[in-house]
Amino acid sequence: MAAAIDVVAEKGLRGVTYRAIAGRARVNHTLVTHHFGSIEGLLAATMEWAIERSIRESGLERITDFDEAFADSLIASASREPELQLFQFEMLLESRRSTEMRSLVEKLYSSYMSTVEQALKDKGLDTANEAAIAIFAALDGLMLQFLTISEPAKIRAALIHIGHLVSAIPPLRRHEDI
Repeated sequence: MAAAIDVVAEKGLRGVTYRAIAGRARVNHTLVTHHFGSIEGLLAATMEWAIERSIRESGLERITDFDEAFADSLIASASREPELQLFQFEMLLESRRSTEMRSLVEKLYSSYMSTVEQALKDKGLDTANEAAIAIFAALDGLMLQFLTISEPAKIRAALIHIGHLVSAIPPLRRHEDI
């Protein structure tokens, strides 16, 4: 799956073949075919793995901290493994052209959104106002900018600024408050 991420990040989805993946992984291409059954199966498994790894490596569950440490952690994560993020963005773009990829991308966003929403709830913040969607959209856009334009200081400052916006989210209303 790491080989699939590397190939997609380097060549895009159009460069994904059994031979390209097997060559990068240094295994026989029939092993890839046998294990995953199809390119779609390989991409689906890789997407699940990439999502879990990306959430874990980025520290996304600490999103409500939004301090310098969180910003530095997120930038360091994207710097260490840009291929991981590039793979996900390639899948996102392909979902516009391929209905098969659409469900994989919906799962991608669902996983990220659930993580952000849970972090906000754990902090006692109200997520009914769609704050999780707005926050994740900002992070998503900033990571795309980081991978393409790569202005770490500006991205870091924007991440910290999002923290100020998060602090303005109203607290979760409890039943006894109503």
